Amino acid sequence: MDLSSISEDLAEINGQITDIFRALSNGFQKLEKIKDSNRQSRQLEELTEKMRECKRLIKEFDREVKDMEGRNDPETNKMLNEKKQSMVKELNSYVALKKQHQANLENNKRVDLFDGPNEGFAEDNVLLASSMTNQQLIDNGNHMMDETDQVIERSKKVVHDTIDVGTETAAALKAQTEQMSRIVNELDSIHFSIKKASQLVKEIGRQVATDKCIMALLFLIVVGVIAIIIVKLVNPSNKDIRDIPGLAPPAMARRLLWNPS
Repeated sequence: MDLSSISEDLAEINGQITDIFRALSNGFQKLEKIKDSNRQSRQLEELTEKMRECKRLIKEFDREVKDMEGRNDPETNKMLNEKKQSMVKELNSYVALKKQHQANLENNKRVDLFDGPNEGFAEDNVLLASSMTNQQLIDNGNHMMDETDQVIERSKKVVHDTIDVGTETAAALKAQTEQMSRIVNELDSIHFSIKKASQLVKEIGRQVATDKCIMALLFLIVVGVIAIIIVKLVNPSNKDIRDIPGLAPPAMARRLLWNPS
């Protein structure tokens, strides 16, 4: 059955998986012909990346199948599930093949490590030394000692350079540590100043509130005094309102008596 007749997305995913399977087959065939272990390792990494991509596409294929399960007939669902199982089976075969090649590669590296690359040269050196005269052996030994001294001198230089770099790094770290300490101290000072400023603002706020209360009370007293004065002036005969201390009572209106002669 053509997957494009069921879903264009399924057909596209199936095409991508088929391309990856073809690339994996060609990649493992190429791996069989590679003799260098480093190239084999790189080839295995590339194949592993392709297998990861294939696994992701198979999961995506499975999600699409489950989303369409309710819209398809049972026969179509069965065919799609079998298609997914065949993909998983083929991918697992490539995974097993990759593990086999990786194990062989690790074994080969282990053998090379224990055998060593210079075993074949040792016999050649013995045969060469047996055919040399004493003077040649002495000269050859001196030459090897000179080369060894040069290697030691280079190693000493590397050690000295490393020590110098370490000293410079330590000095830079110390300077950075001191700078960080100064920054921390400055931050503490700023924090303390902000705290003191907050307390000062609160005190000023309390003083302002107290001053406002006093001003309001004085305002009420002044208003009361003015009201009393106004009432006294309007109605001086009102005995219910007491005279304000320091303020003279209003002058009584004098009646002019005319005495006609």
